Amino acid sequence: MNANTDDLDVWPEEIRLTDEGRKLIVKFENGEQFEYTAEFLRVTSPSAEVQGHHPSQRKTVPGKKNVRITKIEPTGQYAVKLVFDDGHDTGLFTWDYFLETGRNMDVLWQDYLQRLEKEGLSREP
Repeated sequence: MNANTDDLDVWPEEIRLTDEGRKLIVKFENGEQFEYTAEFLRVTSPSAEVQGHHPSQRKTVPGKKNVRITKIEPTGQYAVKLVFDDGHDTGLFTWDYFLETGRNMDVLWQDYLQRLEKEGLSREP
């Protein structure tokens, strides 16, 4: 994801799990705050496993409605690695990723739901 130049100096003030790992809250120093479901983060993971190495390789990940985040691991000063209870742990979630997906969450979620429907897949495990 590409961030605006203005976003390069925006840092998170708080990252915390709620609802037994079903939600992640990220609050930024500029006042923006986003609440992500674990399902949303899992199916939009920036990992190559989900995104592929080219937009045409992006995968639609079904069956993650009940997935939870079990661990947040800091990675340098620019990202965290989220560990999900389904074993997925390869995506590095940068601060820019959280800003851009948070700002576009509704569009990204609707796109995901449309891809599920088109491919005959379900959110249910």
